[in-house]
Formats: sequence, structure tokens, C-alpha cells
Amino acid sequence: MPKAEVAIVGGGISGLSTAWYLTRAGIPACLFERRGRLGGVIVTEVVDGCLIEGGPDSFLSAKPWAMELIRELGLASEVIGSNDHLRVTYLWKRGRLVPLPDGLMLMVPTRVLPMITTRVLGWGTKLRMGLEWFRASGNAAPPDRTVAEFVREHYGQEAVDYLAEPLLAGVYGGSPEELSVASVLGRFVELEARYGSLTRGVLAERRRMSARAGSLPLFQTLKAGLGRLVEALAGAIAPSVEVHYGEVEALERTSAGWRLRSQGAWADFRAVVLACPAYEAARLIRSVDGELASWLEEIPYSSSMTVALGYDSRRFSHPLNGFGFLVPKKERRRLIACTWVGTKFPHRVPPDRVVLRCFLGGREDPGILERSDEAVLGIVREELARIMGVTEEPVFYRVARWPASMAQYTLGHQDRLRRIEQRLEALDGLLLAGNAYHGIGIPDCVRSGKEAASRIAARYF
Repeated sequence: MPKAEVAIVGGGISGLSTAWYLTRAGIPACLFERRGRLGGVIVTEVVDGCLIEGGPDSFLSAKPWAMELIRELGLASEVIGSNDHLRVTYLWKRGRLVPLPDGLMLMVPTRVLPMITTRVLGWGTKLRMGLEWFRASGNAAPPDRTVAEFVREHYGQEAVDYLAEPLLAGVYGGSPEELSVASVLGRFVELEARYGSLTRGVLAERRRMSARAGSLPLFQTLKAGLGRLVEALAGAIAPSVEVHYGEVEALERTSAGWRLRSQGAWADFRAVVLACPAYEAARLIRSVDGELASWLEEIPYSSSMTVALGYDSRRFSHPLNGFGFLVPKKERRRLIACTWVGTKFPHRVPPDRVVLRCFLGGREDPGILERSDEAVLGIVREELARIMGVTEEPVFYRVARWPASMAQYTLGHQDRLRRIEQRLEALDGLLLAGNAYHGIGIPDCVRSGKEAASRIAARYF
């Protein structure tokens, strides 16, 4: 095993970002990945001329770290945005697809007429949303609440069931009855503290942000798929970072730093970045600090699955006039959401094809990942027939399973993080990165890797 200064455990986007920023700082590293490939949940393939993402398909434009990395890698000219002029999201409610009202910012209404005319919410909820405008700010910051408690306080239970739950299930695969509002919707908590009314706060925020944001689309990605980002990172770090495939079996502290065992061989490092799931970090840390390991194990995860189905467009009758649809838990069987890929992004689907990308699993349905591809296909087709009337035979399909891949920021997450980070201060040279801590999206993971590399460069080199 080669001599290097830093070990990175995990070859997903967090670990690759750590490796990239260490490379830029001139610090040699070894990256360990237990799978036989890099990229984690990012997997891109082209099937029958269609670009299929097995995991995430894009990143939020509002968070800058992914775009900064893309520019540094020389890929800025390959970035495309979502077709926001076609951005309509539908909700399955009482046997029909109903468009979410225009101007909705998550569960917060920002336009009056679309909220009055929408069929998503009843008149009682609409009246409560109107009266929420007059809510006064409180004097003391309330303790952490669940997302469901937070939304109920402002807009009522129907807003939880038909706005917060389906929107968050599609992002986190989690339940608003469990997720921490301070960790998941921290900016909304800040607006509540300042304005009282979320609606007034969001409108004020939007006015401030509009000039700075310009005309950026909501989502951005790479024309050739996010797998292109993984390829570029792997190539950029190759001269100074050695990649080793195989599980890291043990981690020990030494007088000079840390030693790590993989495939039976030990190597010494000045610093170690655990850019793996929190439960994997806990396994490695347990022999060093059992209490820290137990706190890491408290961070739960959800499992997810994507199923992409390709159709002959000449035989496909349902209009694809939007980005897709969400299925609230109150109306759900197995399907959580479906993206109409060709509408959401340009260049992804040729004219003779239609691609539907479906999402299943989450905290409520982890068992779906144990079903065979054929069984899952049958479930998805039955639900697409029920919701969209799609009975055509797909010309291809692809299934991607992601067990225990999405960290859940449950109630008390911020307090848990404070304890974890305080304990890490006593473990000199050990750092954490990944989606278990300060954000789950690609930009957040890039930021976590960049910050880990910056701390290492500042403290040890």
C-alpha cells in the first residue's frame, strides 16, 4: 500500500470532492471504496438513446458548491438547466392528477389567485393560509420541532398531508412526523423568528433574492449526466490520489496519527476523512470511541429505488405537460413520485422515446428493495396505469436500488451534531464528510468534502 498523508474512506461525491480539494492543496491521499466503482449513488447510462440517471439527476442552482466544482474541473460549458417554463408538478389526489398551485415555495403560498383556485387544498386550509399572513413573531426561539408540527402551526394538517409530506418524501424519503424542521427547513425557521408569518417572510426573501439570482433555472445538471462529473473528478485526482477498491476493515489511532487496514494490509496516515455513511463511520470508530460511534448510529437512513421505463413515443398517449407527479402518503400504494424526464431536461430523451422515472422505497416501504426487478416492474406498471392511464409495454426499463443511502435529519439532529463535532475535536486528524450531517444534496456533499480538505490543509500541512 502506497505512502500517503491522508486516507479518504468512501468514493461517493463527498469523498471525491475531498480528494479533489486535497489534490489542489498538493496533499497526497489514498481513497478507499468498497464498491467496484466510484460515484456512490451517481450512476449514468445511455439506453436506447435515452440518458438514464440511476440516482440523482440534478442539483439545486441556489446552492453554489456543485457549480463551483464544475467550473474548477472545466465543465461549465456542459451545464444545462431544467426547462422551467414547463415546470408543473402534479399531485395525485382522490383519483386525479391535480397541478400544484403556481408560486408555491415548498408548502408556502406566494400568490393569491392560484391558491384560491387550486383543487389541492380545501377552503378551510385556504382560509388558514390567508390568515397566516397576520401571524406575529414570537419573542423566544421555540425548541426543535418536527416538520409536521411546524407546518401544522402555520397552515394546518391538510398542508402537512398534501404539501409537506409528498414534497419531502421525494427529497428525503422520510416522514415530516420525524424530520427536524431546524435541520431540514432551517431557513424557514429563521423567517418565522423574524416575521412570524412564513408567507410574509418568504415574499420578503424572494424580493431580496430576485436580483441576485437572475434567471438561473431551479435545477442544473450536466448534458452527459452526473456520471460525467464523477469521470472528471476521477481523472483530475488520478496523478496524486491512489484509489483502492475493497472494504476498510479497521481504524486505529497512533502516536503520529491514524492507521487503517484494508484487504488485510495496514497503512499509516496523518489524517483520515470518513466520507461514508454514518453507520459505516460508527463501525470504524467504535474501537476508538464507543460513545461517538453510538451517536453516529443514531442517525437513521432511508432506502430508495428508481425505476426508469422507456416507451415508444408514437404509442404513448398521455400528455407530458409538466415535470411529473407526487403521490402523498394518504393516497399512496407503493409509488412515491414520477419524473417525466424529457420534459424536465433537454437533450435527455430523443423524439421517438418517452422516459418515466419512478421512485419507490423511503422510510415507509424499505421492503420494496427486496422484490425482484420483474415484481417491481409489475408494481410500477400497475400504478402508472392507475394514475396516468399508461398501459403501453415499455421498450426498456432499468432498476437501481439504494439501500440505507439517504440520511434522515430527525428531531434533535442539530444537538446530535454538536455532540459529534465536539467529540471529534479530541480525535485529532479524524474528520467526517457526507450527507449525514449538514445537507443531503450534491452541493452539500461537495461542500462537506471541501471543508474537510480545507481543515486538513490548514491544520496539518
